Amino acid sequence: MPCFLSTEPRGSRYKEKRRGPRTEPSGNYRFNLVPNTQTHCIHYSFFSEINSLDPAEEYKMCNKRRVLALIFNQEKFFGRLGLNDRVGTSADRYNLKERLKDLKFEVRCYDNYKQVDVLDEIAKAAEEDHSDADCFLLAFLSHGEDNHVYCYDGKICIQDMMSMFKGDNCRDLVGKPKIFIIQACRGKLFDEGVTVTPADAVDGIVEVFADACAIRTLPAGADFIICSSVYLIYHKHTRPPTKKVSWYIQALCEMLRKYGNSLEFTELLTLVNRKVSMRNQMPCFASMLTKKLYFRPKK
Repeated sequence: MPCFLSTEPRGSRYKEKRRGPRTEPSGNYRFNLVPNTQTHCIHYSFFSEINSLDPAEEYKMCNKRRVLALIFNQEKFFGRLGLNDRVGTSADRYNLKERLKDLKFEVRCYDNYKQVDVLDEIAKAAEEDHSDADCFLLAFLSHGEDNHVYCYDGKICIQDMMSMFKGDNCRDLVGKPKIFIIQACRGKLFDEGVTVTPADAVDGIVEVFADACAIRTLPAGADFIICSSVYLIYHKHTRPPTKKVSWYIQALCEMLRKYGNSLEFTELLTLVNRKVSMRNQMPCFASMLTKKLYFRPKK
């Protein structure tokens, strides 16, 4: 039975006035047990709701359209930032765009945008009508550090981008999945490239590098998921390759191609983590999703 706790000091003058059930603890305070039926009802209702939760419940993905996917791809940077050009990132952008189009996303790509223009495009996307859409996705391919990603002439806080899609700013996406993919490498810190031939690569040899940026951020609010290419900085690379794609985006595109229409999204991301971890790189994702997320083919 729930109770309120009273902390009157013990003493003879209080004993005369004491009424009702009581207990005598060993300390200098006593506790009166006062039944509270209202609190009891609230607790009962709360646990009843928990017991009625369906662990297999899925997000409703049967709206008219899948919705928008924004891909910001930063290859070049203003000189004063002291950042290397991200040679080959266009291959990442192309592969990710094609995989998302396969899942029926409307994809918009933005290359080498300045800070003010990036924020403007994101704000415009948040203000659009998403009432007939399933979800929202934003991918950022760039350099990064801490909780920021770099545009051409500056950096943007990841939380600032995500806050534009919270319930008070974007009512149409309340209760719908909001996916953020952060592929960010930290300046001159790279892993040694390894020559491979990925399953969906264009003809010829593609050189792959590991990312090295600590993006650690947890968005406030439900129904967000943030997917990051790495968790810790621990690699160096100084040899400029001729053509590169990242381990993370390569693995993500491969899993989307194989299982995007059938596997639950967080399970798919776990497969991406497993595959990339074999290259001594550890991606991560932070999920605030409240239901299972599938991108099954639309009927």
